[in-house]
Formats: sequence, C-alpha cells, structure tokens
Amino acid sequence: MPTTAPSCLSREAGEQMGRFLYKAINVLTMFFLLAPIAIVFVFALNPAPYINFPPEGVSLIWFREFFASSDFTQALILSLEVAAYTTVLAVFFGATAALALARGNLPGASTITAFVLSPLMLPAILTGLALFQTYVLIDVGRPLWGLVMGHTIITTPYVVRTTLAVLANFDTRLEEAATNLGASPPRVFFEITLPLIKPGVIAGGIFAFIVSFDQFPVSLFLVGPGTETLPITLFNYLRFALDGTIAAASIVSILLAIVVVIGLDRTVGLRTYAKL
Repeated sequence: MPTTAPSCLSREAGEQMGRFLYKAINVLTMFFLLAPIAIVFVFALNPAPYINFPPEGVSLIWFREFFASSDFTQALILSLEVAAYTTVLAVFFGATAALALARGNLPGASTITAFVLSPLMLPAILTGLALFQTYVLIDVGRPLWGLVMGHTIITTPYVVRTTLAVLANFDTRLEEAATNLGASPPRVFFEITLPLIKPGVIAGGIFAFIVSFDQFPVSLFLVGPGTETLPITLFNYLRFALDGTIAAASIVSILLAIVVVIGLDRTVGLRTYAKL
C-alpha cells in the first residue's frame, strides 16, 4: 500500500503535465497561424504609411484608398468572376470524375486517381508555365477563358478528393432499394446519390473558390493586359510601393473567404463536412 499511493500521484501528475503540454502546443500553434493575420490587421488600420508598433492610431484611410482605386476594384471583381466560373467547372468535372472513379470499375482506377490528383503535388508555377507555352503554341494569346481553365485544372482535384471521401462511406444499398422500387436512374441520382454526396461536393467547391481567388503562380503566366486578378495587381503594386493599401487588400481577401464560409454554413451547414 505505501508504494501504491506515490505511483498513483505520479501518474496523475504525469496526466496533468500531458494535458498542460497538449494545451500549450495548441495555443502556440494557433498563435503561429493567427499572428501574421493580426499583424496585417494592425498595419491596415494604422494611418502611418509604413509598418510600426505600437500603431499611431486607428484609421480606415487604406481601405478608402483600396476601394477608390479603379485598378484594385476591377481586379477584385475579376477575381470574383474567375473564382465563380472556376468553382462551377471544378464542381462539375470533379464530382463527375469522382463518381466515375468510384463507380465506373475503370481499369487502373488507382493510377487514374493519382493522375487526376497530381496537380495537388505539382508546383502551380509549373502548371502555369506549361499552360502559357501551350497557349502560345496554339496561338490563342492569354484569354480570360484560358485563365479560368488554368484555375480549374488546379482546383478540380480538391473536389475529386472530398467527393471520393464521401463515396468511400456511401451505402449503395440505398440506390439499389430505390431502383427496386421503380425509380429511374436519373431520379436515383438526383434524389439519392446527389444529396448524399453533397457535403463532399460543396466542401470541394469551397476549396476551389478560395484557391482560385487567391491563386498567384498560375495567374502570373496567364493574365493579360486589363485582365489582372487581385493577387497580380497586389504584386505589381508591391514592386513600387509598400503602404497600408496592401494590408487593406489582404484584409478584404481574408474577410471575403470568411464570408463565403459563413454564408455556406448558414445555407447548407458546414458542420457536416467536419467528418470528411
């Protein structure tokens, strides 16, 4: 008995230390991830045209500069348009490819899956360079649809991956039961299959929109005069000036991504996607 009590105390102390270390690591991780965003917020609200701490005050002057600039506002609108087109195409091609890979009994399905997901592993700058050379060879210039196609190539794998994750746990007996009850294949798809895979499709669509909106390497090669997206416009501005306008533009991008996620959470509910 005398040896049991000290061992229990040491075990309890070890568990408490483990919980403390776990919480400390989580706090440090969150700080590491959020500290740059906090710094950008401070820079965007600081009226001084340079980074300094503590800030001289709070002002929205840089946000006014951002929205007053036609270059920035046109780039923002173009980025939203490209991201919207890209999301629609990525969702269509990604969901279709995932269904074919999961249900099509294709020979070499694992190899095809790896090929479809390869843009996730290939540096985006190489994808942009390859597309740029392709457009030059076929002599089409750098059209807007070419930029959308480039973004679609690198965002479609996100939709494929999230949809495949849902299909991996899909109960095909539901489709079989609907078929046995006389439902046609289109009705089975739209009333059984699509609602069940919707979490994966929409989750992939969220990734596609955000990745396309913030895409820089591919856009660097594919944008043309008058069709510069917001990341490219920020890059060109940063080459000649460094003031709070850059921080304000960054905050607009961050808030836009947050609004998209919150909006989808309110409309379709994103808590379901935590299982993916």
